[in-house]
Amino acid sequence: MKVGRHAKIVDLIRKYDIETQEELGEYLNREGFCVTQATISRDIRELKLTKISTDAGRQKYALMQQQGEGMNEKYLHVLKAGFVSMDMAQNILVVKTVSGMAMAVAASIDAMHWPEVAGCIAGDDTIMCAIRSSEDTVQIMHKISRIVGRE
Repeated sequence: MKVGRHAKIVDLIRKYDIETQEELGEYLNREGFCVTQATISRDIRELKLTKISTDAGRQKYALMQQQGEGMNEKYLHVLKAGFVSMDMAQNILVVKTVSGMAMAVAASIDAMHWPEVAGCIAGDDTIMCAIRSSEDTVQIMHKISRIVGRE
């Protein structure tokens, strides 16, 4: 599942200073993605990753800054593809996803940078989003409903 793998790559390069394709492959394998060097190379090209210098004088993969619109489209696609349902419990939004897609969908929600969302925790098919208030939870539910075509 390329969309989920792409979302995981973006998540990994934001969390860790990944310097090589081999290192990225190791992280992906630990996360349950069985990938070849050719797949990683293609993903890097499709995501338009670049290498930047770190404070330690090494290099790491990063997203190119001008990717804003393209990455938003990828995140919207992941959200639409993985979303099943949602429910609220006061300021907690519980999102159900297709099995195995919760982390990718959570990364997509986080990538939206909605100020109402404090953060997300994902399992295999369930996400718990901490929302700043009950009123904000309703707003986020409307935003997600519009994106997935249920409003």
